[in-house]
Amino acid sequence: MLQLVTAVIKPFRVDEVKEALKGLGIAGITMSEVRGFGRQGGHTETYRGSEYQVDFVPKVKLEVLATDEDVQAIVDAIVGAAATGSIGDGKVWVTPVSSVVRIRTGESGAAAI
Repeated sequence: MLQLVTAVIKPFRVDEVKEALKGLGIAGITMSEVRGFGRQGGHTETYRGSEYQVDFVPKVKLEVLATDEDVQAIVDAIVGAAATGSIGDGKVWVTPVSSVVRIRTGESGAAAI
């Protein structure tokens, strides 16, 4: 079966995570710039002398399509490379994928990864 590994991490950790995944032989990663908040609840910034609350902080969402055999290694690599030990490091979750098709070749299932 196929799984979608999704991670939301701090933007400055993207290169480390990318290199860790490349080290596993992962050939495809999708990255999106997103905004969100968790326990840290945002932060306060000052602009032209005025303070204002920023509720949604910048994050990066990474998605990797993988086989069941590769999922744990991918999750471990992401967690190891993204961790700073401070609040807001992010989350990783895994979602089952019922089917996938490579548009260019028509390959499906694990062959499409």
